[in-house]
Amino acid sequence: MDVGEVRKLDAYLKKLFGNAHIRVVPKTYDSAEIFVGEDDLGELVVDDEDGDRSFNFRMVIQVGNDPSIQPVPTLNAYLRRKFDNENIRVVTRPKKTDSLEVYIGEEFIGVLFLEVEKGKRSYILELPILDVDLADAGL
Repeated sequence: MDVGEVRKLDAYLKKLFGNAHIRVVPKTYDSAEIFVGEDDLGELVVDDEDGDRSFNFRMVIQVGNDPSIQPVPTLNAYLRRKFDNENIRVVTRPKKTDSLEVYIGEEFIGVLFLEVEKGKRSYILELPILDVDLADAGL
C-alpha cells in the first residue's frame, strides 16, 4: 500500500462511517490496521488477484458461547458503539443462517460471518473495498 492508497482508504472509511476518528495505519506492504481513536478494530489487506486491486477490511467480534445472546441486537449495539454511528444496522439474510448483512442507512457495506471455534462464537465482519469505490468517492 502506498501513501496515496492509505490516504484514500482513510478518507473513504471516514466518509463511509461518518467518523473522523477512523485511521488507517500501514503495517506491511499489503496490509494496514484500522483504528478508531486508540481502539484497534481490525486488519485491512490488499487483494490484487485477477489484475483488479481491491481491499478487504476484516474485524473479529467475540460474542462468547451463551446461546441466549441474540446476535442482531448485540452486533447492532457493538458496531454502533465501535464506529460511533447510530445508522449502522445488522439484518438477517433471507436464505442464510451462517451470516448477517451490515448496512449504513440503506447502503449495504458488508457481511458478518458466524464462526464457532472450541465452543466460542464470534462474527467476522468482511467489508470489501473496490478500487472503484475509492475513485467514485471523489477522493
